[in-house]
Amino acid sequence: MKNGQNTARVEGRISFPDPETMTAAQREVYDQIISGPRRTLVGPLRAALHNPALADRWQRLGQVLRFETSLPTRLSELAILVTARRWNSRLEWAVHARDADRAGLDPAVAEAVRLCQPPSFGGDDEAREIYDFARQIVQTGDVSGDTYAAIVARWGEVGAVELTAVIGYYSLVAMTLNVHRIPLPEGVSASLPGEAGVLAELPAPTEA
Repeated sequence: MKNGQNTARVEGRISFPDPETMTAAQREVYDQIISGPRRTLVGPLRAALHNPALADRWQRLGQVLRFETSLPTRLSELAILVTARRWNSRLEWAVHARDADRAGLDPAVAEAVRLCQPPSFGGDDEAREIYDFARQIVQTGDVSGDTYAAIVARWGEVGAVELTAVIGYYSLVAMTLNVHRIPLPEGVSASLPGEAGVLAELPAPTEA
């Protein structure tokens, strides 16, 4: 036992608190997570539970950014896929490639992102603008004036704030998954070309 916490099931680089031996604070947050929209404890929250206050704030922020923004789900998931691909986060990619497909994102777009090829959006300007915003910010830490203006024109200032927050939050998620080597859940697989620890370069989209 360390810092008053019982842990078990070491996987990757880190141990995960076990429901049967969690502290009261850990168990409270755990129960909140599994009774919410996620329904299960996966990914970075397994590590964050080492600090239950952190895990609590983390899951609340994640719930807002994943389920409660003004952006359509397919577009949020596209931004998350770009983020996962940039940081080469296999678990983040696996979860959100599935969710993007369910939300109606064109599978050809997801596959182009996976292969770091220029996606073709046809007449889907909404998706093209989201992709370019996400691509620029994860590769440069900023976006061009035209790219920013396109998002504000379509989704308002609130959309620009939400989109930036989604990308920042899922960068945190990707880094946590990568650093702690949090494994893929049983039955889940993900194939991202490229070397671990090498950032992916995402090209500009093709013209419509």
